[in-house]
Amino acid sequence: MSDTRERLLDRIDSPADLKKLSPEELPRVADELRARIIETVAANGGHLGGPLGTVELAIALHYVFDSPRDKIVWDVGHQAYAHKLLTGRRDRFATLRTPDGISGFCKREESEHDAFGAGHASTSISAALGILEAKRHKGDPGKVIAVIGDGGLTGGLAFEGLNNSGPLEKDLIVVLNDNSFSIAPNVGAISLWLSRKLTGETVTWWRRRVKDSLRAWAPAGDRVIRAVRRAMEASKTLLTPGILFEGLGFEYVGPVPGHDVAELVDTFRAVQEQRRPILIHAVTVKGKGYGPAEKHHEGGHGMTPFDVATGQAKPAKAGPPSWTKVFAQALVELAEKDPRVVAITAAMPSGTGLDQFQSRFPARFYDVGIAEQHAVCFAAGLATEGVRPVCAIYSTFLQRAYDQIIHDVGIQELPVFFALDRAGLVGADGKTHQGVFDIAYLRCLPGFVLMAPKDEDELRHMIATGLAHDGPAAVRYPRGNALGVKMEGPPRPLPIGRGEIVADHGRAVAIVALGTMVAPAVAAAAVLAEQGVGAVVVNARFIKPLDEELIVRLAAECGAVVTVEEGAATGGFGAGVLEVLSARGVAARTRVLGVPDEFVEQGNVTKQLHEMSLDAPGIAAAARTLLERPANAEQAPRLRKV
Repeated sequence: MSDTRERLLDRIDSPADLKKLSPEELPRVADELRARIIETVAANGGHLGGPLGTVELAIALHYVFDSPRDKIVWDVGHQAYAHKLLTGRRDRFATLRTPDGISGFCKREESEHDAFGAGHASTSISAALGILEAKRHKGDPGKVIAVIGDGGLTGGLAFEGLNNSGPLEKDLIVVLNDNSFSIAPNVGAISLWLSRKLTGETVTWWRRRVKDSLRAWAPAGDRVIRAVRRAMEASKTLLTPGILFEGLGFEYVGPVPGHDVAELVDTFRAVQEQRRPILIHAVTVKGKGYGPAEKHHEGGHGMTPFDVATGQAKPAKAGPPSWTKVFAQALVELAEKDPRVVAITAAMPSGTGLDQFQSRFPARFYDVGIAEQHAVCFAAGLATEGVRPVCAIYSTFLQRAYDQIIHDVGIQELPVFFALDRAGLVGADGKTHQGVFDIAYLRCLPGFVLMAPKDEDELRHMIATGLAHDGPAAVRYPRGNALGVKMEGPPRPLPIGRGEIVADHGRAVAIVALGTMVAPAVAAAAVLAEQGVGAVVVNARFIKPLDEELIVRLAAECGAVVTVEEGAATGGFGAGVLEVLSARGVAARTRVLGVPDEFVEQGNVTKQLHEMSLDAPGIAAAARTLLERPANAEQAPRLRKV
């Protein structure tokens, strides 16, 4: 018989409403939260395993603490879907990750209950300590709680925060959500340390059996229980992973069962008034309560829309392979011929396609966890001994290793090859994941070779180019399906710094396009030709070094140049072209088309590209406008606001 009771979740518009419920009703709230999360992610896609695993944690935190006076800082905001539902966003939750909808991550401008924006891992402890100290400076009351996964603990920033927090002896509470996963199963010594010790369920079972046995001795049983509890507390670091955190200055509590909401409430209440650093170790299951997510090899991370009954992804339209798959296959093909090639990922073997490399060359594959800085420095060390390391890291995540890119790779001119997946606009993941800054942050580095392919066949050849180059190199490519072009022979190195003309309808305007923008530029040139405007289109191929001779020659012949890139216009590829024209004394009218100088929200990529004039109609219109502009008009790039 179906449950016809009123949903408790429908009565919760704030944490204050949650507190009105009895403790006995909280498991029912957990069931309703899970159902709502599964329903929404099935429709919209997104993260499933992480938020299902933190349902009871979110309930207990908001039941005990007083948000927003008490600040709850979530590490990697996709853990926080239940938190969003409990903090006034229930009615809008169906818009999750859609254009103009609520974010899939924590976002301060979205709610006063989102204490800190988080799209990357390992930030919560440092941020929480800063918030705590700011509250103290202002004399504001309230606790600060950081919720971090054991995957987040693979990032060095988490330990920097722990190392700084413990000795300060502030009343910071850290909740360790231990589910043995980040995006893939966790790796490294921390994961082994946590997993080889007693689990929360084991400890809780043992405690309850001891209590039940001792209570049979009443009235002396309660006194014995208190004595045994004191003994357990005194020896807990020998039985649990607590010795690690106690050594960092935290009082360790746990492990506790992370899906027992009553136990969590009791635990949070017990530490609520403490005035010292405390770490609560909660053992959870990623994807808890939904069988397909619990069994999913990545714990239900980054799901596409799926059928709730089966957990199977909805059939996608047949089409070309993804850029990621083409990269993976080409890398394996090249590694077959060159035993020096090794591959490194930062907790993303499947997302980067390196799971194929791992399967074929397990001894030449390294997953270092959510530790991009270490990944790059580790690669630099490998390169000093003649190995050819490939760092496959999303564009947005490579930002975290910028110091290592400069000091450990660039200054030493080491042959580390960076494969930047998800370069360009990323759609539903929004601000924190847009891969639009890599051109600007890598183009300024001396000695780097930077490439962007117009299609998947060119990507294969650029991988060969990067591995053959005796210095730092990078290739950027987007998410999603490639174009479906024919593969021309085995991967082979391209002449470095050489572009190519891919369409030539005349010399009224030169359109210099990069990567994903080559196809729409070719289409724009065809539109212009129909309108009587002759355009020549260059596939730049190389961001650095630029094909200066080709660009200067065409700029001089045409007198008008449009550059097009799916990246930040400020300091990007187009800016590099303008620098060349200025240095070579070429007087030409110019227009830079790229991503505006702002953090781009989540949205439909096709629509966003149109609004930025980064499609065929927009490029053609920009070229016509440029030709209509007087030769002495303002030359600064004009950006269209999204």
